Amino acid sequence: MSVILKLEDIHASYGNIAALKGVSLEVHDGRMATIVGANGAGKTTLLHCISGIMPYTGKITFEGEDIAKWGTKKIVSSGIVQVPEGRQIFGEMTVLENLKLGAFVRNDKLNDDIERMFHMFPRLEERKNQKGVSLSGGEQQMLALCRALMAKPRLLMLDEPSMGLAPVVVQGLFKNIKEINKSGVTVILIEQNAKLALKTADTAFIMEIGEIKLSGSAEELRNNKKVQDLYLGG
Repeated sequence: MSVILKLEDIHASYGNIAALKGVSLEVHDGRMATIVGANGAGKTTLLHCISGIMPYTGKITFEGEDIAKWGTKKIVSSGIVQVPEGRQIFGEMTVLENLKLGAFVRNDKLNDDIERMFHMFPRLEERKNQKGVSLSGGEQQMLALCRALMAKPRLLMLDEPSMGLAPVVVQGLFKNIKEINKSGVTVILIEQNAKLALKTADTAFIMEIGEIKLSGSAEELRNNKKVQDLYLGG
């Protein structure tokens, strides 16, 4: 299976504070990888480097091409799309306007894809003319996910999608995430619920203080005693 994303010796800092300390990893095309670690481990910073938001040293290649000089618009148009922590929808815009904004890099017709989003989350169709701020937390997460899908990603990066959501909402959301992955979209998942992340993903990376400490199949790490003790409650 081919490698779609490769990171080599990635370093990133906030002033004098090192956030990433030589991170190297590979993500395979069509698979779902999860990054597990405590708050402050560097998980979100890593996604920001891939998205072109955060400066870094080292090398990031996507489908074999170095993305260092691409800029965020080219990164998105090339198929790398991030759903940020906290959803960050545009609250004063309607559901429909948010979806159309997600397709800002496209020049083709959007109607079919909008209908596909509404088929995936019928509740969004019911609220398509409502402002984002009026939606529940679960509905806002649905909208953030669909807005990202409107860019037709090859690599979808999800940062804490279950945060603040009721278990029944999370269950439905993750069912959709798995279906998105099965459709051929590669997924990188950062998730506070380590049990859920390791149950859902194919491969996993354990981050501690800016470094990858363990990697392997999600099943292997789910059965690793250290991972169980630190992240799964023993």
